[in-house]
Amino acid sequence: MISEQILDKKQLRTAFERAASSYDQAAVLQREISNRMLARLEYIKYKPDVILDAGSGTGYGTQQLAKRYASSQLIAVDIAWMMLTHARPNTAWWQRLLPLQQQRTDYLCADIEQIPLKNESVGMIWSNLALQWCNDLNHTFAEMHRILRTDGLLMFSTFGPDTLKELRQAFAGIDGYSHVNRFVDMHDIGDLLLNHRFSTPVMDMEYITLTYDDMIGVMRDLKAIGAHNVIQGRRQGLMGKHQWQRAIAAYETLRGDGKLPATFEVVYGHAWKPFDPRSILTPETRRQLGLPP
Repeated sequence: MISEQILDKKQLRTAFERAASSYDQAAVLQREISNRMLARLEYIKYKPDVILDAGSGTGYGTQQLAKRYASSQLIAVDIAWMMLTHARPNTAWWQRLLPLQQQRTDYLCADIEQIPLKNESVGMIWSNLALQWCNDLNHTFAEMHRILRTDGLLMFSTFGPDTLKELRQAFAGIDGYSHVNRFVDMHDIGDLLLNHRFSTPVMDMEYITLTYDDMIGVMRDLKAIGAHNVIQGRRQGLMGKHQWQRAIAAYETLRGDGKLPATFEVVYGHAWKPFDPRSILTPETRRQLGLPP
């Protein structure tokens, strides 16, 4: 993995911590995609007992899942504590005295690339627009497979390579630095799922284009949801005035019907964890067969 594609997780956490108070107002696209994922659940007849919201943000998806699966236990996981603080409802003192079994949602501050949960402890993993913030999808899917129960469901959305292509084009050739995060192709994600023994993965995508009055509006919205450029190969320090003007001029060439486009390639996927016959083998048998412990 080259350094220009590696995300700086410390900067990522800081960006989302700072964006927690402005996120809900700006996250129109994130809510819309969450709603489209929820609609897809109408065709999946499955009632998990424990649901992990991986990359839960301020909790919109968690709340919708809680309504849909009223008897399920939910675990909201996010890398930014302030996001979880905004997600967690304010409860009266007497509500905090209720038995644990009546508290339906737990909140956990963690990186979804290293999920601090037991093996086979979750019935469904839900992840809306969080996988693009992972450095190692290969390891992330291994972690998700580990904590998912047999016959459990993984359902996610993420961004594909054409996301923010206009912004990337505007900055191309300005200074030689990467100004937009890189995104993984849908087919590569499907291959990773198969490599990690997920069953019958279903992948599809769609383009959603938002429009803006100017380039500053695009940048302002990205900042409001914490979607900063946090790759290690990013430019350190501020861009010069002349370079900004060049980038703005390049973006202006894409104006149509009085508006500037911002394209998002939205990738959807879901897959199941099938029964693995190797799971019933003893450690000694696994060793003799040359299988991992």
